[in-house]
Amino acid sequence: MQFSVVLITLNAASTLTKCLQSCAGLTDDIVVVDSGSQDNTIEIAQHHHARVIHQDWLGFGKQKQFAVAHAKYDWVLCLDADEWLSTELAAHLQRLEDNSPNIHAWKMPRCNKFMGRFLRHGEGYPDWSLRLFHRKQAGWSDDSVHETVIYQGLVGKLHGDLMHESGEVLSEYLRKQNHYTDLQANNLFSQGKKITLGKMVFSPLIRFIKFYLIRQGWRDGMPGFVHISIGCMNSLLKYAKLYERQRKG
Repeated sequence: MQFSVVLITLNAASTLTKCLQSCAGLTDDIVVVDSGSQDNTIEIAQHHHARVIHQDWLGFGKQKQFAVAHAKYDWVLCLDADEWLSTELAAHLQRLEDNSPNIHAWKMPRCNKFMGRFLRHGEGYPDWSLRLFHRKQAGWSDDSVHETVIYQGLVGKLHGDLMHESGEVLSEYLRKQNHYTDLQANNLFSQGKKITLGKMVFSPLIRFIKFYLIRQGWRDGMPGFVHISIGCMNSLLKYAKLYERQRKG
């Protein structure tokens, strides 16, 4: 299978090298769409023979779809700059053949590093991520945050982990979560969604039971507990912010 690797970047110099090195030998087409980096992101991308295109920020979904549209091949592998391919995943991609008429997309397990530990349970793993798809049969949604791939046909499963290693400290992670819940609340408000006290109370509770107990997030120690607790807090905050928006009219 011939495919392009596409990424969107903004000041990603600290993680981009590892990402691009893990793609070595997989393709002759790497597309990096940058929205105005002030560090040496662009130089790193060019050093790894990527085509760099500038595009002002459109929101996550539209920015990624813009990158997909500039790929050389119809099959595209979409990565984030703080992700890298495990050896097993890269090997599977090298063996992959475009011989199934019904499979137009492939998903892979993503392994997230949090507070110095790669999470293997709970909400952190396996974080199944659909990242490889045929762009004539699939594409990114227009969502400004928590974008998804909309596809037709069947989805295959790849072997090997997509490693996610942002390297950010907890305060930066929380800052991003605060921003994401702002966007989620705005999306819900624009859709006319209503919030109830029951939804605000039980959504975080159900999330904790699902990921910490049923999916054994407790096995990831303190990082696992903190990760799931923040996810539960996000469930509360997005609805609290929606309630605030509704009160303001």
